[in-house]
Amino acid sequence: MKEWQVRSWREKPIQQQPQYQSKQQLEQVEQQLKQFPPLVFAEEIRALRKQLAQVSQGRGFLLQGGDCAESFNDFNAPKIRDTFKVILQMAIVLTFAGSCPVTKVARMAGQYAKPRSSDLEQQNGVSLPAYRGDIINGVEFDESARIPDPERMIRAYHHSAATLNLLRAFAQGGLADLHKVHKWNMSFVEANPLKAKYQEVAEQIQSALKFMEVLGITAETNATIHETQLFTSHEALLLPYEEALTRIDTLTGLPYDCSAHMVWIGERTRQLDHAHVEFMRGIHNPIGVKIGPTTSADELIHLIDALNPDNDAGRLTLITRMGADNLAEKLPALVRRVKAEGRHVVWSSDPMHGNTVKAENGLKTRNFDAIHRELRQFFAVHQAEGTHPGGVHLEMTGENVTECTGGAYQIAEADLTQRYLTQCDPRLNVDQVLELAFLVADSLAEARQGRG
Repeated sequence: MKEWQVRSWREKPIQQQPQYQSKQQLEQVEQQLKQFPPLVFAEEIRALRKQLAQVSQGRGFLLQGGDCAESFNDFNAPKIRDTFKVILQMAIVLTFAGSCPVTKVARMAGQYAKPRSSDLEQQNGVSLPAYRGDIINGVEFDESARIPDPERMIRAYHHSAATLNLLRAFAQGGLADLHKVHKWNMSFVEANPLKAKYQEVAEQIQSALKFMEVLGITAETNATIHETQLFTSHEALLLPYEEALTRIDTLTGLPYDCSAHMVWIGERTRQLDHAHVEFMRGIHNPIGVKIGPTTSADELIHLIDALNPDNDAGRLTLITRMGADNLAEKLPALVRRVKAEGRHVVWSSDPMHGNTVKAENGLKTRNFDAIHRELRQFFAVHQAEGTHPGGVHLEMTGENVTECTGGAYQIAEADLTQRYLTQCDPRLNVDQVLELAFLVADSLAEARQGRG
């Protein structure tokens, strides 16, 4: 294979990229970004990779979640705080149930680009270029807004930097205190229509926290009680941006994409001989790749070998997105083959993308029961194959939106228009995602018991 360089992806075919009107303007923006400080640091990236190595060996669990697509216009501290809070709330439940560390990775501080199934969007007989995320063009259905603008990369960088600054402050400034997080969970349980179902786990966590206090393990004596570590991630779709933020680490001499701690390749851009795989194979971040129902075992092994030729634990996360009607049939052969070949990977489930449907009113939605069913099947397959169900990858928000149907509050299709705020795909709201955390906790506990 030809030697990797940070620009070698430019020699390959590429999918899902905007056509900028001015090459000169694009190059000027790229040069600016190359001069900017990194958003994250190589040592942080290595710390995440180390944690994911533990997950791949069955000694941890990956919780990855956040917005479908971040927005410049909807950028504010309360929104960032609420998503941060719900990730921590999920993590405490999963940590307790799985009796293992939970690695928290947010789809935040960079999730500004989105692949689209069509290059055009049509409304009332008018066709315009599709909205591809705020880093590329505007969501407004307007000819000028839909023109790809390289300057948006600069805005995305600054929004990402501000988000990271706030996340770091929250993680180290007391908002992550375990007792606070558990109080938020108790409030959720008390108000939930299915209260009895979740009360036992919540009370067990309460007892565990009290026991730790008795032993003298408090916020004053142990920083882990009131601090946490949260990593960032996004789909590495817009390669000029990713290249411009790639830096050579001065300690190791290795290239890292410093736009995020972890980046992933989508289902639409994971062609073996194309640009996205070429770029990702050379950076030393932990990387993910989305795996859909059409993926063959041979194709998957070739992809693993391209992206993780040294078979390093913690390097590669396989994020399955197959749909509740496909996973039980399609996943076992892939898991079996990867296990037989001795490849070190984290298996994570994205139960969102394969379960997207169109409601009668034309809005995209996802059903909570289908999402949960795919997750249950994911755990069942890994239990049957003797492998570790290593993570979950969710599109979610800390807000009280009405975008996915079902859940304890039984959101119906008729309710979707009440608070349908997403700029792209439907997200689980705060109550749905916490409900799902308790359900996943059941599956984690079963998996733990199955391992003895």
